[in-house]
Amino acid sequence: MTDNAQSAETTNIILLRGAALWILVALILAWCLVSLKMEAPLMLAIFPGKFSRVLQAHIDFLLMSALLLGFYGTRIPLVWPVRWAMVIGAFTNSSLFILQAAFPILDGPPAEGWGPALFGVYLKASIVTTTLGFAGACLTVLRFRPKPSRRDV
Repeated sequence: MTDNAQSAETTNIILLRGAALWILVALILAWCLVSLKMEAPLMLAIFPGKFSRVLQAHIDFLLMSALLLGFYGTRIPLVWPVRWAMVIGAFTNSSLFILQAAFPILDGPPAEGWGPALFGVYLKASIVTTTLGFAGACLTVLRFRPKPSRRDV
């Protein structure tokens, strides 16, 4: 194992763990989708909003997990703020759809009140966090210069 790969493996482990957690959330949401289709009263009470929002959350958690796994697989060390912004942003971005499914007032024209206002702040913070994390990772990959291995010397 090269020095780069070993360093990335220890520093980027949060990406792997984050992806594993968000895949578990996606699995739970898959069961929620099945329950919603079967019109289970408890699920209908939890998610009175659009079915499509739960589906979007499920897909987004899977997509974000794939992105986290992809960056983990590059074995390029990322700085801690980038790693944490990626994992947190992957959750907050996907959770926006869950909030819209659970609170239908959030899924439409801007409503008044502290709840929709708080959702707006959460949405903006999520977009900024996700963008900083994944843009930082992309820039790190583009600037990366591997150290020559012992065999190359």
